[in-house]
Amino acid sequence: MTFTTFAPTRRLAIGSLSVVVAAMLGLSACSPQDTATKPVAGSVKPAESYDLLAKEGRGFTVGALMSANTVYVMFDPQCPHCGHLWEQSLPLHKKVKFVWMPVAFISAKSAPQGAALLTAANPVEAMTTHEASILAGSGGTSASSSIPDDISAAIKKNTDLFNSMGVESVPYIVARNASTGQVVTNAGAFETAALAQFLGLN
Repeated sequence: MTFTTFAPTRRLAIGSLSVVVAAMLGLSACSPQDTATKPVAGSVKPAESYDLLAKEGRGFTVGALMSANTVYVMFDPQCPHCGHLWEQSLPLHKKVKFVWMPVAFISAKSAPQGAALLTAANPVEAMTTHEASILAGSGGTSASSSIPDDISAAIKKNTDLFNSMGVESVPYIVARNASTGQVVTNAGAFETAALAQFLGLN
């Protein structure tokens, strides 16, 4: 049995700081707006998504690198809820291997920042610094708009995979529950304890 839980989504508000903060507190995921990349009807079943991401996705690996249990996280670097999930996942790095796969649909900054994170020499440090900036409302780390072709293609491929699953928001987690062995998926962020339970680490 595959368990799929989708968190409520809403377009990010544009306006006063109070509206933005309220939106961030009330939601757990970011959805595409009027961009060239739109979610499409998914042709990939959740149970198939784990192997697909393992085979065709590209991301940076953090956590327990030798762990046989891999958790895939599709994220847009401009998504504050992805930043929240990143922070909440840090205590679990000793127990599980995470592969964070950048996609790009929120803004023009998404792809360049995704490229910078994907190629960082120290991905934990780079991601922590970036997400702290996103959560502080500072826009994230600076990144060159000149992206190597192979990295640009990797981010586009990740985004295409995201769309093929019919997913409408990030962060999107695909994992095998450590207790049941079943593929589980979730669109939205978790607190640490809930994430551990979702992954079957308790």
